[in-house]
Amino acid sequence: MRFPLAKALRGGLAMAAAAAVLPLAAPTPAAADGIVVGGTPVNVADSPWVVALSSRDRFGGTRAGQFCGGVVVGRSTVLTAAHCMSEEVLGGPASRMDDLKVIAGRSDLGDAKNGREIPVRRVSINPGHNSVTNAGDAAVLTLATPLPQSYVIPMARQGDRAYAPETRATVYGWGDTTGAGQYSRTLRAAQIRVLPDALCRKAYPGTSEGTYVAASMLCAGERAGGRDACQGDSGGPLVARGRLVGLVSWGSGCGWAGSPGVYTRVSAVIRPLGLGR
Repeated sequence: MRFPLAKALRGGLAMAAAAAVLPLAAPTPAAADGIVVGGTPVNVADSPWVVALSSRDRFGGTRAGQFCGGVVVGRSTVLTAAHCMSEEVLGGPASRMDDLKVIAGRSDLGDAKNGREIPVRRVSINPGHNSVTNAGDAAVLTLATPLPQSYVIPMARQGDRAYAPETRATVYGWGDTTGAGQYSRTLRAAQIRVLPDALCRKAYPGTSEGTYVAASMLCAGERAGGRDACQGDSGGPLVARGRLVGLVSWGSGCGWAGSPGVYTRVSAVIRPLGLGR
């Protein structure tokens, strides 16, 4: 899937963070973390709540400066991963990013005639986010201009059956499609499933690969591997039963058997971020 940013920067993500030095070309990672591996192209019109985060100043003009994903949870509110807003990724405080934007309604990042690019007015990081363990990996972006209500997806709260193991789910993104730096220009989605917490506890017991904390994280993927999020997909949505259950957060590899994806558990960040009032 994708590593926590600090780990990912040791590999391909270092190139994304160094965009001022390395021009953003097709083979160069353009994201803070993952594209969908084992997925298929989809039309954003069918999932209008999926958005891309963009900074051309930081990541170059290729693929519209996309570096992370996000999801519309209110007309002026986008939820994404906290690590997407870290200084490691942005090269400085998010508050100093003059061209941080959300791209909505655009399947093909290269199609400037479609969709909207909306400036981000404010960034709020989850106060409970732990950058070491990656627990509580969520941030809220407040948009300068509201989107239509039809773009908003409901969030699954604690106890929702959408979190039950074996529930079918869909992950979306513009990230790496192969795990080898092949980034997509068009939105893709992969059908996976919510997995038992025990699988992620076994895969991530507290080694250098990370520590899985069920209270704030959600385990998802396929036991045999093959379908997953990857570099460039961070902050993008995991949807089950028509509701938002997770945000692409971290993991080991992309689509590897025995290494499920770890997602931010949306029900755990609704209250800390003041959402759903």
